Amino acid sequence: MTNPGWGHAAGGGGHPPQPRCVRHPDRPTLLACSRCGRPACPDCLRSAAVGQQCVDCVAAAQRDVPQARTVAGAPARSQANTPLVTYILIALNTAIFAITAAQSGSVMNNERSSSLFFEWALWPPMIAARDEYIRVLGSGFLHFGVLHLAVNMFALYVIGRDTELVLGRLRYLAVYLVSILGGSAAVMLLETDAVTAGASGAVFGLLGAQAVILMRLRRSPAPVLAIVVLNVVISITIPGISLWGHLGGLAAGAAATAALLFAPRALGAGDDRARFVRTGWLALGGVTVVTVLVLALAVLRLRAQLGV
Repeated sequence: MTNPGWGHAAGGGGHPPQPRCVRHPDRPTLLACSRCGRPACPDCLRSAAVGQQCVDCVAAAQRDVPQARTVAGAPARSQANTPLVTYILIALNTAIFAITAAQSGSVMNNERSSSLFFEWALWPPMIAARDEYIRVLGSGFLHFGVLHLAVNMFALYVIGRDTELVLGRLRYLAVYLVSILGGSAAVMLLETDAVTAGASGAVFGLLGAQAVILMRLRRSPAPVLAIVVLNVVISITIPGISLWGHLGGLAAGAAATAALLFAPRALGAGDDRARFVRTGWLALGGVTVVTVLVLALAVLRLRAQLGV
């Protein structure tokens, strides 16, 4: 009866050494990868459709599979994935509100005795006369009282999560910041006698972003537009709400998102993903430049009016 194993070594009665795992040379093994055929220990094998594959072959197969991407070119994420930027923005707005409330000793009138609020609130004459441009972005993180904060943060939580998943984190953050710039530019141009603050300009920008996303997906933006119209009516009818700040943020957010989603194909990027992404960022940069130019024009106009 013959030996079904390794047989006898020439010149001796012992068996030759067993193969050893390619990743763990100290581990003898009779197992092997069904794809590359190399010996591997149980810790280095993964179940496959046929047999078992080593971790190196599994990793190589994953690299060969094209990654699913959203219409913006961002990696597609699971709905369970954490919208990290949205949560960071909520935390940042809340932390800044806490500072102003601590400085003023009040959560309802936190603007009255807060040095941070005084330095960051969007007051156009201060920008025109003193070049205090921190107010352009800083005002988007201030709020008049805890109710103002709660309403804006709830809206950001509801609207921001899905928008972030579609655009991707960096694009989403860029659209958010450009929306703040757009709201501030509109106030500087058309509401020069008001002191404004709040994230609502950015939230309106995200509403504009969602409308553009729906159009890119060839779905009706009517639900989002209905919310926009309702909020515009509220902005007009309730005193103390900055209509132009909202509309400026809406326009900037929609334009920034359109630059990311529509400009690449309009400029001939086609199906080249790298070119699509690069063209989208360049188009977004163009929207940002236009927004900054509008802001600069508003500053020059106000300086002429003030004689400074």
